[in-house]
Amino acid sequence: MLAAVFLFQAVSASPRFSIEQVLSRVTEEAEMLRQNARNALAEETLEQRAIRRRSRFRPRVGQAARQTESEFLTRQIISEYSVGTLGKGDSERLTEFRQVVSVDGHAVQTPDQARHALSLGIASNEDRARKRMLEDFEHHGLIGAVTDFGILLLQFTKRGIRDLKIEPQGTALIGPDAALVLRYEQTAGSGGVLDFSGRNVERFPLRGLLFVRASDGLPLRITVEIHRTEGSLHYDDEGTVDYALTPHGFVGPVSVVHKGYVEKQLVVENRFHYAPFRRFGAEAELKFTEIPNPPPPPKP
Repeated sequence: MLAAVFLFQAVSASPRFSIEQVLSRVTEEAEMLRQNARNALAEETLEQRAIRRRSRFRPRVGQAARQTESEFLTRQIISEYSVGTLGKGDSERLTEFRQVVSVDGHAVQTPDQARHALSLGIASNEDRARKRMLEDFEHHGLIGAVTDFGILLLQFTKRGIRDLKIEPQGTALIGPDAALVLRYEQTAGSGGVLDFSGRNVERFPLRGLLFVRASDGLPLRITVEIHRTEGSLHYDDEGTVDYALTPHGFVGPVSVVHKGYVEKQLVVENRFHYAPFRRFGAEAELKFTEIPNPPPPPKP
């Protein structure tokens, strides 16, 4: 009850914005992310919990009985993370790319090697080089290799927002911030979250909620629902992405929670966390250069 009163007071005290003004701010931030994402990278930590079901036979009197057991598999994967295009023919559509540094505490390569390989892959003119990075990530034992959740904000660029139906949904609290809630649904276009299975790459239309700070329209959170059917099985994916301003002035992902269901049963949960983004330069030697944060203002 107290939370509801606080929320009402906070939203009431905030400036009143039209939905057009709110979406204008969201689009501005989405365009800033699009312009900066390819020149930035972050350390990504993935904590994965997956359910593996196995069947075994327990003999009974006169027959053999099958019993299904479930066990949780856990995995931690630390990667260097950045964004690039998947194919030469589409310079506007961005996709997440990763180079694994360690798996469950065991080193795969050094961070410098990972950044170097990441830069080479993103800069390559070969579509296959980019797809190979997606395959490598999957080969480390990941279950449910759905990607692109961290850059969901890019669905709200000037180009992408034309394919969305957006309606006001109410108010909410995101941490200490009063937020306006908008429901969106993708009605056209070929954007969406990327599902990567083996050699097949497919995108699925999106729907969910967009949370923006009531005081100024800054994007704070995006949720997404994806529903698909493969053969006789029905799959559902849910994602929640929290955003914040980076030290370089653009909004980037802070955390992602993804849950995957098969026939309404939870089979995988992925929790991604991102260290503050850094910029890198890909000169001829492909050396990475940290850009320090600006110094604090002098004390009066």
